[in-house]
Formats: sequence, structure tokens, C-alpha cells
Amino acid sequence: MELTTRQQEIKDQFIAAGGSWSDGWETVLRIDPDFVAAYLGMHNVPRRKGHLSDKFRELVHISVNAAATHLYIPGIRPHIKAALDHGATPAEILEVLELAATVGIHSMNIGVPLLVEVLEERGRTGPAPLTEYQERLKAEFTRVRGYWHDFWNEMLELDPEMFEAYLEFSGVPWRNGPLSPAEKELIYISYDIAATHLYVPGTKLHIRNALNHGATVGQVLEVMEIASLIGIQAVETAMPMLAAELTARSTTS
Repeated sequence: MELTTRQQEIKDQFIAAGGSWSDGWETVLRIDPDFVAAYLGMHNVPRRKGHLSDKFRELVHISVNAAATHLYIPGIRPHIKAALDHGATPAEILEVLELAATVGIHSMNIGVPLLVEVLEERGRTGPAPLTEYQERLKAEFTRVRGYWHDFWNEMLELDPEMFEAYLEFSGVPWRNGPLSPAEKELIYISYDIAATHLYVPGTKLHIRNALNHGATVGQVLEVMEIASLIGIQAVETAMPMLAAELTARSTTS
């Protein structure tokens, strides 16, 4: 069945906006064109406001989709392609992935304070003074990463070996990476605020750091707008299955 004039207009606008058209989207368009138009309006908000470059917007999409807390594999390659098309270098894309790889440390950021709470229930009477080794690690972290936050205190006290290893691991992009400090902090925000993670302490910290490094409020909001779009992946994942099922039924009826 031919698309109506309005359906074809929506499809053309979707493709022009950089959307990846599929049988699933074709099915959604035929069943509920209003929904496709409404999603397109939301998708276009960060593109229309333009606080981020086209290239960096695609880097944010890569971060959100590739982070271990989300791992939406169908979304990674199209945004890598788009980032390259907009002039991103392999080193910039790799740095985004290196930054996203630090999400795993949140197990320690959340778990160690819980361990301390249990230890306090069992009689712990406060933190031990830092050794010279621990003080050196704290100073090095502050120098390399450009900040210190209290949620590192207990990990540094109780597990300095892991803290040192994480300092080296997380510091690689800060020593060698091509992205600016503000851009790095915006990437951290992108996966911390994603609906599949919502790591509140990290989001607030990296907002503060990003602004301190010169990011604008508009840029921070645009990163959040991009992260908020992952909800559409419920449709993108399930609709091809519906389309396939409808096709199978039409051929057997």
C-alpha cells in the first residue's frame, strides 16, 4: 500500500534529519504517523539548537550507546559512521570509548561506602590517616584529573592498589587524548545521566567539572537531550519483530 502524502513527508524529514530508516520504522509510520512525527520533533531539538558541533553530537551518541550500562549495539556503528563523516578522527572516537570504559568504577564508588557503613555497624571508628603512598596517589589524581571528590576518600583508604590502577587507567585520555577537558567531562555526563544508569553523584560532579572547564549550560543540556533519546530504542528493537511477524502472517493467509 502506498504511503499517504503526509506519511511520505514524515519519512523524508526523518531521513533528512539523519535517521536510519528501516522496515520497523516503515511499520510504525503506517500504523501511527503521529508518533513518528512527534519523535522526529524531539530528535531534532539538539540538532536545531546547535550548542554542540555535528561531530561532537555523534560522539555523544557513541558514548551513550557503547557504555556498558547500555550497550545498544545497533546504535553504535551508525553513529561511528556519522562521526567519521563529520570529520571525527579514529583517536577521538577511541577516546570516547576509553572515557565510557570508566563506568565500571562506579561499582567501587557505590560499593565501598556501603562496605564502610557495614564496618561502622561492626565498630569502625573512623578513617585511618592516609599514608605517604596514599597522599601521593591523591595528589596525582588531583593533578591528572583536575579535581578531587569526597567519594574517592574511602576507596583510597581501603583499597589504594585499586585506586592507583584506576588512576592510571582513567588518566590515559587525560594525558594523551585529543578531546578538550570540557569535552571529556561532557562525555562522562552523557553516560552517567542515561536512563539505563542514572548515576547521580557522577552526573553532578561532571556537570560541575564541565562548567569549570568552560562548557556552557546549553552544551550540558544538549548532552542530556541526546541521552534522553535512548527511550526510542524500545520501538527500534521491537518494531522489526512486529514487521516480520506481520509479513509472515500475510504470506500464509
